[in-house]
Formats: sequence, C-alpha cells, structure tokens
Amino acid sequence: MPVSYGLVEPGEGARLLPWSFVTSRMEVARNYWLSTASPDGLPHAAPVWGLWHRESFFFGTDRESRKGRNLLAQPSIVVHLESGDEAVIITGKAGPVKDPDLLAELDSRYFEKYAFHLDPGQTYRIHPTTVLAWLESDFPRTATRWRLSS
Repeated sequence: MPVSYGLVEPGEGARLLPWSFVTSRMEVARNYWLSTASPDGLPHAAPVWGLWHRESFFFGTDRESRKGRNLLAQPSIVVHLESGDEAVIITGKAGPVKDPDLLAELDSRYFEKYAFHLDPGQTYRIHPTTVLAWLESDFPRTATRWRLSS
C-alpha cells in the first residue's frame, strides 16, 4: 500500500490480523462481490452467493453470463465482502470445479446455507493468491496482507 496510507511495522504498533479473521468472515457472509474483466479489459462487478471451503471460495454462475464469459477469456478475479468495516479482499484465479465428490459436498453445504442447489456444471473455485484484510475502525494498524501460492 502507498506510504501515504500511514502503514506501520509490527514493532511500531501494527496489529496484524490472524488468518482466522479471513476465514471466519468468509464463512459467515451471505453475499460477496466479484469483479472480473472482459477480454477487452472492461470491468464487471456483481454480487453472488458462495462458500468458503478448503481455503478457497466457491460460487456458481452460468457460463453464458457476463461473469462466465469473462472468466473463460481471463480467469483473474477479485472477491470481497460487502462490508467496508471488516474488509476482506481476495485476488486469485477462478476455474470450473469438475470433481464430482467435491461438487456433491459443495452442493450440500450450499443448500444448507441458501436452501438452493448449486448447478454442478457451473460451479467455480477461486484459488487465492493475495488476500487483504483490515478493520476500518483501526486502519491502518490492522492492514494485513497474505501472499499465497497459486
């Protein structure tokens, strides 16, 4: 983040958030925002339902939707929570889920959460590569970044 944001080092008063902050917020959220880009670079943002499971985010969208067409051309994606008070922003790559056992497990969890079934042919997984999180009430001291292998 830019120096002008006033970030501090852990020894200078930073209160870095634990990974459990990310997982707990992602697990209990009902709505999430996705951002994709079209083949010609036009941004697209849309709310979705989804699941945080096995350190990844899963969601469904029709392959012919704007999101689906964007992901076919460019798998880079951002997902974040609705709240700016407890921010979690995940950047990564999205791809279709094909494992039938995982799809069955996801569908069960999805139905439990939303009373709606996932379409197995239109379920995506986001493999996080970078995660940002902070508490707005204590920014920038809580601004935390994780870099993960893809």
